[in-house]
Amino acid sequence: MCVALPGTVIETGSGRSIVDFGGNRVEARSGLVDVKKGDRVLVHAGCILQKVSEEEALELERLFHDLEEAAG
Repeated sequence: MCVALPGTVIETGSGRSIVDFGGNRVEARSGLVDVKKGDRVLVHAGCILQKVSEEEALELERLFHDLEEAAG
């Protein structure tokens, strides 16, 4: 099973982007998807897989938060 996490693109360039995950900034490959600063994206294994709407990203963030709380 693979899980892609929602984040926000804060910087782009040369097939790579910096994506913010609630304060954690990670470099991800963006060659598969045309992204720009401010886009909400799903990232798996260091690659941006797709853009998502703000609503989808917020729902996924809430879901992951609820799972963390349930796990203890």
